[in-house]
Amino acid sequence: MRPSAAGATFDLLVRGALVLDGRDTPGVPGDVAVRDGRIVAIGALDGGGAARVVDGTGLALAPGFIDVHTHDDLEVIRAPAMPAKLSQGVTTVVVGNCGISASPVRPGHGDGSGAVPDPMNLLGADGEFAYPRFADYRAAVEKARPAVNVAALVGHTALRQNHMDRLDRAAGADEIAAMRAQLRESLDAGALGLSSGLAYASAFQAPDSEVLALSVELDGARHAYASHLRDEFAGIVPALDEAIAVGRHSGAPVRVSHLKCAGIDNWGRSTEVLATLERGAHGHDVACDCYPYAASSSTLDLKQVTDAYDILVTWSGPHPDQGGRLLADIAADWHTTLMGAARRLQPAGAVYHCMDEMDVRRILAHPLTMIGSDGLPRDPRPHPRLWGTFPRVLGHYVREARLFPLHTAVHKMTGLPAARFGLHDRGAIRVGAAADLVLFDPATVRDVADYHDPARPAAGIHAVWVNGQRAWDGAKVARARHGRFLAPG
Repeated sequence: MRPSAAGATFDLLVRGALVLDGRDTPGVPGDVAVRDGRIVAIGALDGGGAARVVDGTGLALAPGFIDVHTHDDLEVIRAPAMPAKLSQGVTTVVVGNCGISASPVRPGHGDGSGAVPDPMNLLGADGEFAYPRFADYRAAVEKARPAVNVAALVGHTALRQNHMDRLDRAAGADEIAAMRAQLRESLDAGALGLSSGLAYASAFQAPDSEVLALSVELDGARHAYASHLRDEFAGIVPALDEAIAVGRHSGAPVRVSHLKCAGIDNWGRSTEVLATLERGAHGHDVACDCYPYAASSSTLDLKQVTDAYDILVTWSGPHPDQGGRLLADIAADWHTTLMGAARRLQPAGAVYHCMDEMDVRRILAHPLTMIGSDGLPRDPRPHPRLWGTFPRVLGHYVREARLFPLHTAVHKMTGLPAARFGLHDRGAIRVGAAADLVLFDPATVRDVADYHDPARPAAGIHAVWVNGQRAWDGAKVARARHGRFLAPG
C-alpha cells in the first residue's frame, strides 16, 4: 500500500532516498516527511505540500548519528555551533565519559587549589568548570541551545575531586556517602548515568568497592555505567570483569568505553577480550564503543611512554612549540630520554599509535559494538577522530574494506546506541520519532581529517537536520541552533 499524503502539509519532505531506518536491516527507497520536529510519514508519499522538498535520489537517509563517547561537555556551551560533529552527521552527543564531566564540579574543592585534576583538564580550563550542581549544567546547555542534542553522564573523578583532599587514595566512608548523595541528585536532575576512568591516576587508587558503592544509586532501568577500564593493556580481561561486576552488582547496564587492545604485547588479544565481553553479556546488558582508528589520544601519560610505537605530542603547556612532533624527535633534540622529555612537556597531550589494525576491525565488527569518537575538541591538534569518525566507518570500513554492510554501520551509529542509552525517540526513522536526520552519499562519503591536518570536514555529507531543522547544508553550519538536552527515558 502506498500511504497517501494528500491534504497534508509538511515542513520537510525528502524524496527518493535509500531510507536506512536505524535497524540492522537493508535500506528501502522511499520518502520521509517531517512536521513540527517529528517524522510523520514514510513511504511513497504522493501529493501534499511541503515547505521544503529535498531530492534524495542516489543518496541515503539515516537517523542522525549518536556519538556515544565524547568529551564535548564544555564545548556545547562555549562553542555551540558544533561543526566537528554536524559535518559528519552527528546530531546527539553523550558527554561525561571516562570519569570526567563538567558537572557536578567544584574545582579544587577537596584540596583548596582551585584547579581540576588531570585528565579533567581535557575538557577545559579551571575557570570553565562553573556548574557545582548537575541542574546548573543542564540549565547552561538549555540556555546555550547547542546545534546538537546533549545527554550527559556524571564522572566518578569529578565526584572524587569534589569531596576528597587527595586522589591518590581510596575514599573513606563519609566521602563515599557524600559522592553518592551528589550522584543521586544529578541522576534526579536528568543525568544519564555514571562513568569512570579508573586507568587515570586521579581514580586508579579507588578500589572496586568504591565504585560498587556509587553504582547502587543507578536505576538499572534508566541509568548506565560507562567505564574507561582500569587497564587496557596486559590486565584488560580482569579490568573488563571488574566493570561487568559493577553492572551486575547495581543492575545497571554496562558500557565499556573505547574498547581496545593497547600495547604491542597485547596485539591479537581482541578475540579473547570479546569473548569476555560476550560472557558478561549473558543475562546482563553489556555493550562497548569503539573508534575506527589504530591510535588513541589523551593526556601525555607517563605510564604509557615507550619506544615500542610512535607517540605524537599534540600540545604542551610549557612548550607549545613542540605540538605536532613525535616524542622521540623531541627527546633527541633535547638530548634526553623519552621519559625525560615527557616530564618536561607536562602538562601535555598525545596520540599513541598503540593498536593493531586487525584488533580494531574485529572489535568494530562485533554486534555489541557502537561507534564513538572520543574526540577532544580543546586539543590544539586533535586526533582526526574528532572530525572523521563516522564518515571513516561509512567510507573506509564499509565501502572500501567491506567489514560490514552499510545498514549495519548505520545501526551501530543510531538504533543501537539509542536503545543502549535509553534515548527512545532518537536513532530511528519511524513515525513519531524526533526528526534527527542525515542525508549522505554512500559512494563518496569519507573522512578527510588526518593526523597532519585533523580539523577538516568530511566529504559526502549532504545535509543534517536536528529536531526537524536544517543544521548542516553540506558546507556550513546553519545560523539557528535546535539541539536539546536529553534526559534518559
